[in-house]
Amino acid sequence: MHQIDAQSLIDPTALSKSAVAVVARLCENNHSAFIVGGAVRDLLLGKRPKDFDVATDATPEQIVALFRGARIIGRRFQIVHVRMGREIIEVTTFRGHHGGDTSKIAAKSNKGLLLRDNVYGTLDQDAARRDLTINALYLDPLQHLILDDLNGIEDIKKRTIRIIGDPAGRYREDPVRMLRVARFAAKLGFSVDPATQEAIGECRHLLADIPSARLFDEAIKLFMSGHAAETFEQLRRHDLLETLFPEAVDALDLEGAQELITQAMKNTDGRIARDKPVTPAFLFAALLWPAVALRSDEIVRAGNADGSPVNAAGQEILARSLQRVSIPKRFSIPMREIWELQPRLDKCSPKRAKSILALRRFRAAFDLLLLRRDQDEELSGAVKFWEEQQQLFPEIVGSQPPTEIPKKRRRPRRRKPEQ
Repeated sequence: MHQIDAQSLIDPTALSKSAVAVVARLCENNHSAFIVGGAVRDLLLGKRPKDFDVATDATPEQIVALFRGARIIGRRFQIVHVRMGREIIEVTTFRGHHGGDTSKIAAKSNKGLLLRDNVYGTLDQDAARRDLTINALYLDPLQHLILDDLNGIEDIKKRTIRIIGDPAGRYREDPVRMLRVARFAAKLGFSVDPATQEAIGECRHLLADIPSARLFDEAIKLFMSGHAAETFEQLRRHDLLETLFPEAVDALDLEGAQELITQAMKNTDGRIARDKPVTPAFLFAALLWPAVALRSDEIVRAGNADGSPVNAAGQEILARSLQRVSIPKRFSIPMREIWELQPRLDKCSPKRAKSILALRRFRAAFDLLLLRRDQDEELSGAVKFWEEQQQLFPEIVGSQPPTEIPKKRRRPRRRKPEQ
């Protein structure tokens, strides 16, 4: 491994004392250990990382034996969480190449997708197994050295996102890496290496093989990390958005649709930057609203307007979206409530104003109305009406109790007949 003096490159006060202590204890017990990945990258960029990961040649069982309260988590990749005070340090064993260790098998699907991967190896193999060059950096905080065999530091200087190895082959192993390329390009403001970008066009269809629950987890990382607006642009640029939310893409040609979604993303980014609470429910509601509005118009034109067209459209769009991204009920129910309030907010009924103001989702629904008004001046009257109502009755806004999320009923266990 190529060794570089870290003292002139990083601020030692930005290091986590807990992470350094974990490395020190592992080394005291004859193991190799390093701070690795995003923390090293961010230190080189002059940032103060919030999360620190450690990589070591110790197995999960050996790590657990050294730290009280440590526990092994994960099945696809086994990780050890080591609690140090209030901090949790994620410790992983060096990954190896497939096929070398018969006691720990790396399971693949028939399409090359890694299903389970606990093959242990050397430091060099671990570096080659990581996804991006900028994340394959190893910091020895005791010797003040950075180990870099894949030109990660050079790519940081060039502000370039580059997949390690053959991009198409690495995407086939784990198609989610394509989403990580887009996310890091947005987060860091880096450009994407041409070969890394070209292979996305060849492999983006493989995201259809990823479980919908995992795609939801990735969607949260994409849109709730403070860089949603730029991430949205990156996903569109690489035609990845349609693999996650094809209904949103189909409605982007509607007048004002793209602007509404982008502004919702910017508003969310702003709240995160100010340490204010955010919810995926509102962001996903805004992302899919143009699709709901488009489908609602189609229902009206077809003469199938029994009940509320928006309600019917919302159910349909959500049902389709859940096939790709498994949005939990704690978010999907509020999304529908936000959509279903839009026609009621449009009507500006003084008689029903108090009951609407009291609804738990009123504030979020009103925020969506504001976004709609920015694209349609005819809604200015509705915005003014609800602003006045909120000033008149501030004490009742959103006062309704939370929506009860229905729980799955467990079937009673059948007793075996006595012999």
